[in-house]
Amino acid sequence: MTVIAMTAHPTFGEQDHNSRYQAVVKLIERGLADAANARQSRLPELYATVATNALEALEGEPSEPKLLNLAGVALYELWSLDAAQQLFEAALRLDPALGEVQRNLAQLAQRRRSLRGRKRAGMLHPSVGELERRAALVAQRAQPAQGLRLSLCMIVRDEQEMLGRCLQAVRGAVDEMVIVDTGSKDATIEIARSFGANVIEREWTGSFGEARNVAFDAATGDWTLVLDADELLVVEDVDLLRSLTGRTWREAFYVAETNYTGELDAGTAVTHNTLRVFRNRPQYRYRGRLHEQIASTLPTYLPERLEYTNVRIEHYGYLGAVRDAREKSRRNIELLRMQQEEGPETPFLHYNLGAEYAVAGDPAAALVELERAWEILEADPARDTYQFAPALANRLVRATRACGRLQDAIDRAEEGLARFPGFTDLVLEQGAAHVGLGEIEQAMALYERCLEMGDAPGHYTATVGCGTFLAMIALGELRLTQGQVAQAKELLERCVSEYPEFIGALLPYASALLAQGAAPEQVLAEVQRRVPEPNAAACFLLGTALYEGGATEAGEQQFRLVLERQPNSSRARVALAESLLAQRRYFEAAAVACEIRTEDQLAVMACRSELFARLAGGDKVGAGAALARAQGTTMTPAELDLFTAWFELAGATRQTEIELTDEALVLLEIILEALLRVHDFEVFEVALGLLQRTPLAPRERSELLGELYLRRGFAASAAEEWLTVCREQPEDVRALFGLARVAERQGMAREAVDFAQAALAAQPEHSSAAELLERVRASGMDEPAVSDAAQGSGENRMDEDAERRAAA
Repeated sequence: MTVIAMTAHPTFGEQDHNSRYQAVVKLIERGLADAANARQSRLPELYATVATNALEALEGEPSEPKLLNLAGVALYELWSLDAAQQLFEAALRLDPALGEVQRNLAQLAQRRRSLRGRKRAGMLHPSVGELERRAALVAQRAQPAQGLRLSLCMIVRDEQEMLGRCLQAVRGAVDEMVIVDTGSKDATIEIARSFGANVIEREWTGSFGEARNVAFDAATGDWTLVLDADELLVVEDVDLLRSLTGRTWREAFYVAETNYTGELDAGTAVTHNTLRVFRNRPQYRYRGRLHEQIASTLPTYLPERLEYTNVRIEHYGYLGAVRDAREKSRRNIELLRMQQEEGPETPFLHYNLGAEYAVAGDPAAALVELERAWEILEADPARDTYQFAPALANRLVRATRACGRLQDAIDRAEEGLARFPGFTDLVLEQGAAHVGLGEIEQAMALYERCLEMGDAPGHYTATVGCGTFLAMIALGELRLTQGQVAQAKELLERCVSEYPEFIGALLPYASALLAQGAAPEQVLAEVQRRVPEPNAAACFLLGTALYEGGATEAGEQQFRLVLERQPNSSRARVALAESLLAQRRYFEAAAVACEIRTEDQLAVMACRSELFARLAGGDKVGAGAALARAQGTTMTPAELDLFTAWFELAGATRQTEIELTDEALVLLEIILEALLRVHDFEVFEVALGLLQRTPLAPRERSELLGELYLRRGFAASAAEEWLTVCREQPEDVRALFGLARVAERQGMAREAVDFAQAALAAQPEHSSAAELLERVRASGMDEPAVSDAAQGSGENRMDEDAERRAAA
């Protein structure tokens, strides 16, 4: 039998603080374990020795909840119930989340009831009286520390726009501000000094970790707090943050950070817990050039030394970041590659590389890095200690889906859910993958499951809304596509009402109202009722819904409202140009689009809009200038060739020698459909000549045009394309099925049945033709003698001459 004995002084000084603490805890726990297995006659001696050693340690530092609990256990076993209760209550006072203390108090109360009036039962030891006296003093002294200081540590560079707000929010919580400036050229240093900060000017070395450690080295407080300039401490949490400094039994604290993301203040956000408050000890320092980490230097092997708190930080640095995110990611990738060359391969490094490649728009490269990160992590016995593991699982699933491996994404999400139960983000990803596979019922069931689960816990680095408004929107949009308009509108209305701060629901909600037949004025009134003061983002989304719903003039007005509030919003400017194009106001559209600078992230989109407007509007001079500007953007050579060929076809000779590629075909189809949408048949006829310059075979041209005509409501023109094919190839399945769809659209049941049957005779496994046949027969509709549509009437029909020109 090993009797516990203190081999080192029990108090915990700076030198090897945590290992001394760990040694004491292990010795006391071993003593309790030995006593539990000892002979009855030795128990008083053993438990008295454990209590003596625990109290000796606590007299050096009484505010140690775990040691207080262990000492209480030893005294409880000696039947010194009053002393045990005092120690348990002291431990609970310091750490209310210490679950075993609650259980110990419950067992103590039960033991008191078992005494039935007797003072004490069970074992006694001569030292009990002295132990009870010492325990009472320790319990009384076990209080949070007073008067400890907190130092704010920051690194900054050209942060004049955000720094003042950050420092104003945190100034009431900290005793010192240490700010390392790595080369600001604006008013950052002056702003910092106006708050009384100790500003250290240091040359940038390419390492965020080194810069942070400079601030740590200069901090004089007992604790340090790390913030970035684009982060704000929630003012209501100042007192809570101050109170953390008294919890000397901790070494670091997690805070709850909300990262606001997206364009135009859309309200999307990701929450996660992040280590930001630390005891000021020389061994606690950051490592890594980029995405620097400190956790590896902390006593993570002692879970009781770290605490999750409700202190909130709001991060606004990702708002509107789309404009420069890719350039920043390229810089970050270079830094991470340098870090990779300098140190060992780690899962966190590959995780960050994958995240940066994803932001840079390279999902294939992201997937390679994320798969490697997961492989290394899974091989590590300590994998459950990695705080970023849930985020890695989520990013891995998302990258897998982005690369088109939809079933793999579903399977990987299932594996992730086994590791991280309740991680709603993974279920939402599964739903999106099923949508990509065309498995709508499965997707809807998964979105329903998200709503049942609610948002995932913050320590998963969860996206806010995956279990609430994002799942509602995804489900509502699916219901809209399935024609379940009333159910979609009800769900989206609930979403807007319950989560008014997330304006992303306005687009599908407005679309649902339009689908139910509401006029644009009614949609605007309804949205105004629910969102009395819509911000720029709300106006943009509402304008998009109106534009896509055919109410282009109403959409235009919303985009103009956005530009009144945010004149530099290139996204709103492109949307305004598109809405003007849809009204054949070509000159105005070109004037709006050309205001976007060539270095803007959306410059290529703006150039496409301007070139379309100039060429469709017959502005040859303007089109030539626009082509020159487009060459200064990242527009692909294939697209430049397309617009140049159109420029030449619109000229006096109506000819071009430019051969177009398959890549240009995608944009050409968009151009042709846009011209049909605005009924600009004359320009359509010119642009149709571009199709002859592509590698597309005549049969495929007919298929493309047939589908295009049918989508835009020109059924007779679609029929002519497919009839032309059938004259040469009577058993062409695609043409037969196309004619069946035209007939169904025109209400010609008999012809729809005949063409569908012909398609099935040529290809019996044609499931779409079988579904059409079943649908027409189930409808029981009779063939009309002559429909209005067949006569060529209605807004969506060309006149006969125009049809002949377009069909040619």
